[in-house]
Amino acid sequence: MDKLRVGIVYGGRSVEHEVSIASATSILGALDPARYELTLVAIARDGRWRLGAPGMLPASAVKGEEVTLPAVPGARTLMSVASGAAAAQLDVILPIVHGSGGEDGSLQGFLELAGVPYVGAGVLGSAIQMDKEVSKRLLEAAGIPVVPWLAVRAHELAASEKGVAERILRAIGLPCFVKPANSGSSVGIHKAKTRDGLIEALHDALRYDTKLLIEQAVNAREIEVAVLGNDAPEASVPGEIVPKAEWYDYEAKYVDERTELIVPAQLDEEQVAEAQRLALEAFRALEGAGLARADFFLDRDSGRLYLNELNSLPGFTEVSMYPRLWQASGLSYPALLDRLIELALERGRTRAGLERTYRRG
Repeated sequence: MDKLRVGIVYGGRSVEHEVSIASATSILGALDPARYELTLVAIARDGRWRLGAPGMLPASAVKGEEVTLPAVPGARTLMSVASGAAAAQLDVILPIVHGSGGEDGSLQGFLELAGVPYVGAGVLGSAIQMDKEVSKRLLEAAGIPVVPWLAVRAHELAASEKGVAERILRAIGLPCFVKPANSGSSVGIHKAKTRDGLIEALHDALRYDTKLLIEQAVNAREIEVAVLGNDAPEASVPGEIVPKAEWYDYEAKYVDERTELIVPAQLDEEQVAEAQRLALEAFRALEGAGLARADFFLDRDSGRLYLNELNSLPGFTEVSMYPRLWQASGLSYPALLDRLIELALERGRTRAGLERTYRRG
């Protein structure tokens, strides 16, 4: 039986470049070489695609041979930029490019043009899950609880810094969180406790996006649920993140070894069922496919669950929450990757079977 040719695409131009490399390194070590022919494709910081040589680690492949993937369905062939010759053929791609240009629909749109099946949500699902403000609107429309929020755009702040601050203080109050609408790994996010701190946070967050999301801070536990599937998704057991810092920022996620990931979370049966129900509802409302991680706030005072966000491409090292949740639910890390590849091929076959030409009658 021929091996399935899997391309692991990672890196990218976003601030989550290193996070992506870590995910790719874990995935490479977990996929069965007897079952898969693996190809590393590193997207360097300048946006160029680089081919990893056999046996090369993901961190080194960013210096490999430059290749391109023609945006033409059928070939599924990486081409050498230097020679124009075929460099590698692919049956499916596992895109593990976190952040902008990777999980915002851009890469997914390119892969759709190239006609290569890929793991994860499509163009629309990726885009709306990445945009925290658009996803909030859709979640509210679906009746899924979210914390009070509002959006601010760069031109509004430039026109009236004072006016924007007063609007936030009236509608949201302090403390509040200021977030770039399209960013991940808590990059550019600040907890504002004073008016001056709010204005400073707004300006800093604008370094990463022209649209910002401002959310009311709640005294909450951070609960996460992993979702897996296409048309019939399943939810994992919930887990809990317990940062030692005041909140779960970039340092707490990737640097502070004191951060605890508790799997399964200490919740009662009713809370578990509610978190799983809301995770699946959010997955459907935000056009999820393949995988997603639903992040919740569990209000310590009211006991109410709020959906913070749905992440279409969560961190994927062996110690990341998404694989750990499935491990606790009975699905090992290698088996999880196998299932994600199967779901990508399933979705690819479905889309390939759609009519592309109008036929009368």
